[in-house]
Amino acid sequence: MFTGIVEAMGTIVAVDRDQSNIHFTVKSHLAPELKVDQSMAHDGVCLTVVKVNTAELTYVVTAIQETLDKTCLRSWEVGYEVNLERSMSLGERLDGHIVQGHVDQTATCIAVEETDGSWKFTFQYDANKDNVTVEKGSISVNGTSLTVVDSTQGQFSVAIIPYTHEHTNFHNFKPGSIVNLEFDIFGKYVTRLLDQYMAARK
Repeated sequence: MFTGIVEAMGTIVAVDRDQSNIHFTVKSHLAPELKVDQSMAHDGVCLTVVKVNTAELTYVVTAIQETLDKTCLRSWEVGYEVNLERSMSLGERLDGHIVQGHVDQTATCIAVEETDGSWKFTFQYDANKDNVTVEKGSISVNGTSLTVVDSTQGQFSVAIIPYTHEHTNFHNFKPGSIVNLEFDIFGKYVTRLLDQYMAARK
């Protein structure tokens, strides 16, 4: 379980394919604090640490084919900057919103607008997957907890303050960039319950 508050950015320093899996080596100052079997969110994807090299400030995570198919991890290359968050611990403040680290689908950045010191990013996603956004609701974009603005069918925008722009990989986004989306868990349950209710009435 995560909060969508990015702790740090890491850099992909090695990409090793092993049959249908890919092992990603990540360099981050968080590495000495990690241990094998620990869960970490990488651009919003929950992955398990399988190896740690404290001396080199690196660790390794593995993505299986299912994860590669449903997220933007399949496009990661050496040099890619990734948003990192360790799993939350009980008793901490929930500064963002409840994020499971289970990406629902990807989206494409279709517009980046600088608005006098902040930035507005607009994303388009496949609305046929029954995921929805609501204005002022929560959304996780590459593991970053954000508030939705300008929500329409299959499209939404988010506003980014300078701190978030600098300390997440949002500063690398441009039209055409593919990102991971995790929709608000409460919204997903409401949508599913309504679907079941309407199906039962037919």
